[in-house]
Amino acid sequence: MSIVIQIGVRAVSPTYDPRHTAVLLVDPYNDFLSEGGKIWPRLKPLAEQTQLLDHLRAVVGSAREAGMRVVFVPHRRWEPGDYEDWDFPNPTQLGIMERHSFARGTWGGEFHPHFQPQPGDIVAAEHWAQSGFANTDLDFQLKQHGTTHVVLIGLLANTCIESTGRFAMELGYHVTLVRDATAAFLPEMMHAAHELNGPTYAHAITTTDELTLAFKGAQA
Repeated sequence: MSIVIQIGVRAVSPTYDPRHTAVLLVDPYNDFLSEGGKIWPRLKPLAEQTQLLDHLRAVVGSAREAGMRVVFVPHRRWEPGDYEDWDFPNPTQLGIMERHSFARGTWGGEFHPHFQPQPGDIVAAEHWAQSGFANTDLDFQLKQHGTTHVVLIGLLANTCIESTGRFAMELGYHVTLVRDATAAFLPEMMHAAHELNGPTYAHAITTTDELTLAFKGAQA
């Protein structure tokens, strides 16, 4: 099977060697993914439309079956005082200050029960803004395990997924986006993430069904 996207005049058909591929699961917090979460009501319409939870489970499960590494890429868990004395907190950080999203020590700041680290997984240092690489150990951890290909799933499509994917490209990784294993607040945001911005940096943009089939073909 072939997953192909067109970048300029060059078609790319990725393969996923389990020894060198990692699935980056970004921000799988209860506040994002669970009923009762602070941000779930804003995500729920698109998350349910894309069957987000089913697809996240499918990608993570398929990666583990294939012997690929799963890497948790968590946002900073809010603590009292965060951002308050910063010169330039961004709009998302200002919202976190107001909502106390992903508050440390609370249910909302815990990972969704279906996405808990397993032996062999990596939990990267928490990122303060939108890129999972900026000011964290993510690149170091991936390189220590020989990772060359990263598959991005989780939240949000047009913020942390995009920023982490762009940074990965800049660092020389092969980047795959998965259209239906992410979500955003508005359809326009999803369109921008996958139709407008994604093709400028991602090497492959695919679906969960296509990706899991490719993973099965790549099992060690």
